[in-house]
Amino acid sequence: MMDYKEKFNEVKSIKIEEELFKKYWRVLKLARTPTRDEFSKIAIVAAAGIMLIGLVGFIIYEIMLVMPK
Repeated sequence: MMDYKEKFNEVKSIKIEEELFKKYWRVLKLARTPTRDEFSKIAIVAAAGIMLIGLVGFIIYEIMLVMPK
């Protein structure tokens, strides 16, 4: 048998999940599909960021190979 506190915590948990769902649903209703131009710009910026991070990692790797142990 569930006591009062367990039942209260269960109801409280359901209420929190319902509020969270409502917030997510509001954001999804406002969202829209990007235009081709917006998507292209986002893809270019993301690719440039990935390449920059890769370049920094490669430079660090090369420095570690050259440095004496």
